[in-house]
Amino acid sequence: MTAPSETIAERLYRYFDALTRAERQLADLILENYPVSGLGSITTVAENAGVSTPTVARMVQKLGYTGFPEFQAELRRELEAKISDPIAKRDSWAEKAPDGHILNRFTDAVIGNIRQSLAQLETETFDQSCRLLAAPQRAVYIVGGRITRALADYFFLHMQVIRSGVTHIQSNSNTWPHYLLDVREGDVLVIFDVRRYENSTLKLAEMGARQGAKIILFTDQWRSPVSKYADHCLSSRIIVPSAWDSSVVTLLFLETVIAAVQELMWDETRLRMEALEDMFDQTRMFRKFT
Repeated sequence: MTAPSETIAERLYRYFDALTRAERQLADLILENYPVSGLGSITTVAENAGVSTPTVARMVQKLGYTGFPEFQAELRRELEAKISDPIAKRDSWAEKAPDGHILNRFTDAVIGNIRQSLAQLETETFDQSCRLLAAPQRAVYIVGGRITRALADYFFLHMQVIRSGVTHIQSNSNTWPHYLLDVREGDVLVIFDVRRYENSTLKLAEMGARQGAKIILFTDQWRSPVSKYADHCLSSRIIVPSAWDSSVVTLLFLETVIAAVQELMWDETRLRMEALEDMFDQTRMFRKFT
């Protein structure tokens, strides 16, 4: 039986290299429109993937399920979790809430999220994302959604100091075509998108990919639909005892990316920081204690 802390998508990525050619074809089909693409009958899923029904049965057993019905039941639970509104999220954890102060329960959940997210993040994915962001010939565009725009703004503020050529795409989607005018092949588009995934963000990713942008996606454990256009996904576990999802792991990844890109570009970054500090002194922006 699959551990409930690991999604089927995460398990498919982890086992992918051990699958047969037909099973990989099936896995690709399931991941393409995940999790909906796995919710038909076993015959329908097999036909859509162009494989046999025994191939479907063998693959779900490799993932740790006794059979296709158990596999589908888990997919349905994941789909329910993906589309949950804040009230449903709160009701879900409140029914199972252990005894103890909310500070302890919340902290325990966050620590668990950090451990699992780090265990499932491939360091090469992280390193390649940082190298893209540190390439001076590539412009960087950053955009967030209704909740994640705060993370996008935080990331932009730091990246703007670290390097030149960084643009913060504002949250008003009506203006997005204006930003896309300047996106060139090879530029980097950083997108934040967590459940309930936003249609406008998906459209932006599609249009950016069409123009040849390299997309880095910060998302949750179920992975935003934007992932099908993303070159690199940094997935964070976000469930905590609250009606709201947690951004702690995403912020951890974000600040680590900032630190890594800063080191990769330190010669340029140091000059920019010195110039910025000089401007702060001229404007007397910060209080001096000496």
